[in-house]
Amino acid sequence: MDNKQLGNEIVELVGGEGNIISLVHCATRLRFKLRKHSEANKDALTNHPEVITVVEKGGQFQVVVGNRVGKVYSEIMKNHAIKGGDEGAEGGGEKVSVISRVFEYISGTFSPLIPALAGAGMIKALLAVLTLLNVLDAKSTTYAVLNAASGGVFYFLPVFVGITAARKLNANPFVGGAIAAGLLEPNFTALIEQSGNINFLNIPLLAIDYSSTVFPMLIAIAIYALLEKVLKKYTPDTIQLFFVPMISLLIMVPLTALAFGPFAEYVSAGIGSGIVFMLDKSAILTGILIAAAWPILVILGVHWGITPISIANFSRGGDMINPITAAATFAQMGIALGIYLRARKNKNLQSLSFAALLSGLFAGVTEPILYGIILRYKKLIPILLVSGGLGGAFIAVFDVRVFTFVFNSMFTIPAYSPMVGYVIGISISFAAATILTFIIGAEGKKKEVEKEEGKAEVAATAEPAVTNMKNSQKTEKTELSSPLVGEMIPLENVEDPVFSSGAMGKGVAVEPTEGVVYAPFNGEVSILFPTKHAIGLKSEDGIELLIHVGLDTVQLDGKHFSAYVSQGEKVKKGTKLVTFDIEGIQKEGYRTTTPVIVTNTDQYLDVVPSTFKHVNSKEPVFTVIK
Repeated sequence: MDNKQLGNEIVELVGGEGNIISLVHCATRLRFKLRKHSEANKDALTNHPEVITVVEKGGQFQVVVGNRVGKVYSEIMKNHAIKGGDEGAEGGGEKVSVISRVFEYISGTFSPLIPALAGAGMIKALLAVLTLLNVLDAKSTTYAVLNAASGGVFYFLPVFVGITAARKLNANPFVGGAIAAGLLEPNFTALIEQSGNINFLNIPLLAIDYSSTVFPMLIAIAIYALLEKVLKKYTPDTIQLFFVPMISLLIMVPLTALAFGPFAEYVSAGIGSGIVFMLDKSAILTGILIAAAWPILVILGVHWGITPISIANFSRGGDMINPITAAATFAQMGIALGIYLRARKNKNLQSLSFAALLSGLFAGVTEPILYGIILRYKKLIPILLVSGGLGGAFIAVFDVRVFTFVFNSMFTIPAYSPMVGYVIGISISFAAATILTFIIGAEGKKKEVEKEEGKAEVAATAEPAVTNMKNSQKTEKTELSSPLVGEMIPLENVEDPVFSSGAMGKGVAVEPTEGVVYAPFNGEVSILFPTKHAIGLKSEDGIELLIHVGLDTVQLDGKHFSAYVSQGEKVKKGTKLVTFDIEGIQKEGYRTTTPVIVTNTDQYLDVVPSTFKHVNSKEPVFTVIK
């Protein structure tokens, strides 16, 4: 089937031109924005002989067609009245739930701030250790300077939230920050100390301290983004530069002080009081519920919605939520240790669990444990819930609190009070998870576990040069060097079903530690996408390789990527192909996990991943068997 016919059939099966708002494409898939997903015939598309699979994700209807996607896209755009890119985004489309939008907004606001908050929180923990050991006097100038280094980001947090929230909603981020700054300006804060009735234009005004607050700015910026759109629409271009920001500040600062600020504070205080009420009624039950629910919230991606509540609690006698969730965090670390002690035969799994354990203990980052181990072996989930719940109950009973934003690691223990209660709680979770995981294992039965653990060893040690029963000729093997430097992970663990299912072909994925893509062999650049996030190569002996940097990074439209080759260019092994900014991509909210796939897998007997955990451009990433 030619590309024009395939394009026509796909358009018809997604509901026709009238159901399509816009269309873009990435390295492998057509990404439709549809008015109604229900009008698309997903079953027919999935069973279409020229379509690899169909994915509905992020409000998009994605039709995966493989390497020919660019040509199919061109034929569709040439023969149909469809808008490309994000044009027409205002024209409707499948509705996303309000709750999903709210959590996405909060997550997008806080994600860029996490490094600053975590760094400042670690300084707070360090100061607690130094003063506890009498190394530093809390009344000294040195302490004051270091305390300012850690406290500044929290005091001016509304300004940072104003900037990132406005950027998330495509409004002017610096006007968003200026709105928050107006509520921290000394003339406004002086109103807090005034006695008697305070009013603005004869409207009663409740002056409150907005330092370290979050909820007021989240509400204010959401309204400001709408206001800015209206002002830009009706303001002449010649005066937009000053008029739109001026009117925005004139409206939003008083409106936030009069309405949004007090309302948000009441809501936040109400939630905090509700949790305190639950703890008073049954600390044990509340601790169990919060600790058990936390990893589920993380998996669903809505845990950032709790962050504003925790931060607001700092000024109300300390936050009690984060200490309880630490029980779930240390339970995950215990599971990683249990797997490490048990996975004797599976060196890859043992290496993964050890690296993930160190990440949790030293940095409080447990996503590698949660996604790489626990969700892979589903029978670990009850162990996580039970272990986390046990520790959470003890922490709640001791009424442990924290007064600054910290990740739950071994280095931040001094930030919690009382420290003894916190240590007992996380120790219970860690020990229970380790022991249960070691005894029960990932699959519940020892023989099944050993069978699972031995799979990688068998695959790694099997001699690729085997006899082809069909033609009695000896098979050939070709080792491909890694195109990136980083940590190798199984393709099935990639959080994208198009890649993890093997629909695009066999291969591996690399979590890069260096933002450079190298040519793994001598060959030719078969395709380089304009967004530079994906590149296709063809070796001299016919291996077709797709290197897809990150997940959904096509939406960055080339931002943070640079290409050093062009389509059709001959390359040598080790040639620098593409560079990318890992930190920049992650700050935009995208994962940099990079699938490396042999797209013509069907022409080979097998593609066998190597046993390396950390790979560089000189080490084999997998072996292609012909």
